[in-house]
Amino acid sequence: MAVHGTFRKIKWTLLFITLGIYYFLPFIRLDRGPNAPSQAVLVDLEGRRGYFFFIEIWPQEVYYITGLLIIASVTLFLMNAVAGRLWCGYLCPQTVWTDLFLFIERKVEGDRRARIALDKQPWTFSRVRKCATKHFLWLMVAWWTGGALVLYFSDAPTLVYNLATLQAPVVAYVWIGILTATTYLLAGHMREQVCIYMCPWPRIQAALTDEQALNVTYRWDRGEPRGSLKHNKALELQGLPAGDCVDCYQCLHACPTGVDIRKGAQLDCIQCGLCIDACDAVMQKVGKPSGLIAYDTDENIERRVEGKDSVYKIVRGRTVAYAAIIVGVSAIMLTALLTRDYAGISVLHDRNPIYVSLSDKGVRNGYTVRLLNKRTHERHFMLHVEGLPADTEITAVGIEDSFAGRPVIAIGPDRTRELRVLVVVPDARELAESTSITFRLTESVMGEVVTTEDYFKVPRGEMK
Repeated sequence: MAVHGTFRKIKWTLLFITLGIYYFLPFIRLDRGPNAPSQAVLVDLEGRRGYFFFIEIWPQEVYYITGLLIIASVTLFLMNAVAGRLWCGYLCPQTVWTDLFLFIERKVEGDRRARIALDKQPWTFSRVRKCATKHFLWLMVAWWTGGALVLYFSDAPTLVYNLATLQAPVVAYVWIGILTATTYLLAGHMREQVCIYMCPWPRIQAALTDEQALNVTYRWDRGEPRGSLKHNKALELQGLPAGDCVDCYQCLHACPTGVDIRKGAQLDCIQCGLCIDACDAVMQKVGKPSGLIAYDTDENIERRVEGKDSVYKIVRGRTVAYAAIIVGVSAIMLTALLTRDYAGISVLHDRNPIYVSLSDKGVRNGYTVRLLNKRTHERHFMLHVEGLPADTEITAVGIEDSFAGRPVIAIGPDRTRELRVLVVVPDARELAESTSITFRLTESVMGEVVTTEDYFKVPRGEMK
């Protein structure tokens, strides 16, 4: 049933915003420089990168995904603590696409009564045309939904062209087919079954909610005893109690999951607020105040029955704790993002031999050094070892460039480079058997520095 009102407007606004972002975000461009993709939001499986505007995530930074999952889950808890199933009623993809499919259905076949009448008609040309048009439009929406998701994994304009000219990879067509079919079935044919039977969130949120969380509530203190408008007016004239509910069932017909909210809180209710709009429209027609169904708490109903004022506690221990977790995790992730390195170094000491004694009393240690350049352009790094005497010699096998006796190593864009590095101390008699040293890698242009620690080994006992 078509519903008009405040909550319906909110749902339409969120639908256009969320679907607009989903469908068109892959086409937003962002210049990241040479050798980097220009798509603002991209999951680059081939390049092993994730891009979100100016944020770039590498495979070894899976902890950012963990942080985002924590934030998402706690945000759901916070929504539930404030006003029940806000996510389900307004932002869940199942709800958004179901609303869009229902809109198409109403525009093609008419509102609820018209569709009921149409179902009773024989299969005339008019009925076939309407049915075929509806399902064609559903399939087009589902097809573009599946196609839009695939665009997040490849350059969108290029992939669109390749799809249109049948040059795209087979896996792209397969996934578009799967996502088209699932969207068509879930939003077009399974609708409330997904919310009632398939989704686990109603069971979880029921365990998380408390008596002070706002939920779509039938205010039975005002609505009961319910009855038809004529019956209730007759009771009023006799001085008998009569509720404002006229038993019109508009709240039931407006509910996308078929819930009669007058029976109290139910797991099937996604709390979208459409029953509120439907009831308010009826109350306006019969000259009654709105709000017979509203976001409220059972505790407030009991308070009004006792003659007390309603109490709303949005800010309380539970909501503050959830908000603090979200802020804390976000701060940790932001700090890690702003202070992360765009280069890396790892060192593996030779095992056999651990050291080599030279004829001039010197000692040589060998290391396998792996260097990492996370930028998309070539960079030059200077390698230095700290913790050893000033006359220590550092040699990177195969590297001829040096500065102040330190090897200068070129690393290609988004590449690693493995080198054999030899460290020679000409006079190791003053060194301990194992000396902690630091390998320092310094970028030549921006001066970025990364370090790692290892040990320099000398023969056991004093060197003579």
